[in-house]
Amino acid sequence: MARVSERTRGDVERRAQGRCEYCRAPQQVAGYRFHVEHIVPRSRGGTDDLSNLALSCGTCNFAKGAALDASDPDGVTRVPLLNPRVDRWSDHFAVADDGFTLLGKTPVGVATVAALHMNQPLQTVARPLWRQLGLFP
Repeated sequence: MARVSERTRGDVERRAQGRCEYCRAPQQVAGYRFHVEHIVPRSRGGTDDLSNLALSCGTCNFAKGAALDASDPDGVTRVPLLNPRVDRWSDHFAVADDGFTLLGKTPVGVATVAALHMNQPLQTVARPLWRQLGLFP
């Protein structure tokens, strides 16, 4: 988790519209401030520039750790995880007809859903409520 100024945090939160940039969880109903995380971790050469920071819920941030890639859907090769500064969320993810399960539409999406545990039980229970409030996806 990046240590950032309140101004930088505000910039990251506004850009993300108060949602986790990976799973789209809404910060305003989570009960805590989401993490400002390094997309490319400093340990892997990432910088503290705004262009390398993303708003991330604790679940996604802790699951992502220092990872930049994960196994693709067939488990044979590695593919990059979603990069919120480069990739459009809607290109890689969809919400299933049930209204709460996140689906990967591309190898990047599938790998990110799996690696970040984006359909863990607490989130899938909360998503229909977020949807009723107009906060998801």
